[in-house]
Amino acid sequence: MSEPRVTIAIEDGIAEVTLNRPEKLNAFDLAMFQAVSDAGNRLAGEAGLRAVVLTGAGNGFCAGIDLATLGQFAGRLDALKRDIVTPLAGQAANAFQHPCTVWADLPVPVIAALHGVTFGAGLQLALGADLRIAHPETQLSIMESRWGLVPDMGLTKLLPGLMRADQALELILTARVVKAPEAQELGLVTRIAEDPLGAAREMARAIAAGSPEAMRGAKALVRAAWPGDDAQLGLEARLQAEIIGSPNQMEAVMAGMQKRAPRFR
Repeated sequence: MSEPRVTIAIEDGIAEVTLNRPEKLNAFDLAMFQAVSDAGNRLAGEAGLRAVVLTGAGNGFCAGIDLATLGQFAGRLDALKRDIVTPLAGQAANAFQHPCTVWADLPVPVIAALHGVTFGAGLQLALGADLRIAHPETQLSIMESRWGLVPDMGLTKLLPGLMRADQALELILTARVVKAPEAQELGLVTRIAEDPLGAAREMARAIAAGSPEAMRGAKALVRAAWPGDDAQLGLEARLQAEIIGSPNQMEAVMAGMQKRAPRFR
C-alpha cells in the first residue's frame, strides 16, 4: 500500500498537516490535490481545534505541480477546462483552488513552515496559511508563467493584502526565484527561523493557549478587513481555461522540459 499523500497528527488542539511525497519534493499530482483538499475539509469539522501547522516532509515544502501531471492534463483538455471553470458544490473555489483556499477559510489560525523549495502550487498553498515561517535558504517562486500558465490556485484571494500589486505582477511575469529574506521584505514570508517547523509549533502552542474565541475572532477580523476574497477566483479560472492547452502554453512546457528557449507564435 502506498504512503498517504498527506498525514494529520492532532495533539492538544493543534493539528500538524504534512505533505508526504518527499521523493518528489511534495509536488502536486492528482492524488495530492485531493488529499490536501480532504485534509482541510476534515479539519474544518474537527471539534476542539485551536491551530494548524502546515509543513512538508523531506527536503522541500512543495515543488509545485508534478510535470507528469501536466502531461496527463494534456490528454483530457476539454474535461480539464470544464473542471477549471466549475466551482465545487457550495464553494467559490474549483477543485484546483480549494486545496489552497481551504486553509484561509478554516476558522482557526494556520501556520506554514517552509523549507527548501516553495514553488508555484506550493507557494499558493503556503499563501493559504495565515502565517508563514521560512528557513533563510527557502526558495520561493510564483512559477506558473514558466509553463505558459497564469497562477490559478487561489492566488487572487490569497496574495492581495500581502504585497503591492506591481511587485506581485513582477514575480508573476518573471517566475523569478526569491530567497526567504527578500520574500519577507515583499510580504510573502512572515518570519524567518533556522528551524521553521519548531518555530511554527511554538507559535501554534501560544495560539492554543489563548482564548479560542479571541484567536478565531482575530483571524476572522483580519481575513475580512484586508483585501483578498473569493470575488476573483472565477476570473482566475476563466483565464486559465482559455490559456491551458493552447499552442504557446504547450510550447512553454516543451521548452522547459527540453531546457531550450521557447519559440512562441
